[in-house]
Amino acid sequence: MERLDKFLCDSGVGTRSQVKPIIKAGRVTVDGAVVRDGSMKINPEAQTVCLDGNPLGGHRRLVVMLNKPAGYITATEDPVEKTVMELLPAQYRDLKPVGRLDKATEGLLLFTNDGDLLHKLISPKKEIPKVYYARHEGTASPEDVEAFRAGLTLRDGTVCRSAGLEPLGAGESLITVCEGKYHQVRRMMASRGMHVTYLERRKEGTLELGDLPRGQLRELTEEEILAHLIDF
Repeated sequence: MERLDKFLCDSGVGTRSQVKPIIKAGRVTVDGAVVRDGSMKINPEAQTVCLDGNPLGGHRRLVVMLNKPAGYITATEDPVEKTVMELLPAQYRDLKPVGRLDKATEGLLLFTNDGDLLHKLISPKKEIPKVYYARHEGTASPEDVEAFRAGLTLRDGTVCRSAGLEPLGAGESLITVCEGKYHQVRRMMASRGMHVTYLERRKEGTLELGDLPRGQLRELTEEEILAHLIDF
């Protein structure tokens, strides 16, 4: 059983906010009866849901985690560069990348067919933490840690929110950000005199990359999606 509004979202009708007025307008029927309550539980395998008289099929929410290797850009297509879509098996090619990792950055990259989840994960307002491991020139000092915590203003005037900087020793740090500005982590580190030579995203929400091999992917369970990306 699942909520009617979620079924409509999964069927491609629109986002949760877009689906709500459609249901209230009486355009949706379940087994021939008009339903105006989006929270109604339905059994898609046993009941027929129609929008304006046309049956809907629905589809399962998919979230795939890729351990992105360097050398691929995060885009659905590009006439010159290799894209991360080339790393996905055919059955996942309709998924959308969640945010982006630059060409040289490796690590955790998500793909999904859930528009609401995608918006949540990339919206700065939701403050979803993303943790990166960096190798860099120099060693992060207590002053650098405080500067990250206070929020950096980059050379071009870009204002960054409060971020975490955890020194791991000489030339190694963990960086936690809740936004995704252009080359943000590299530029933040450079602003403190620490040129990044290697960058890997290891965590998003509470979802960790773990021991997934580079260039490989796996499909997340619904339990993982709820625990690590929605209800964490």
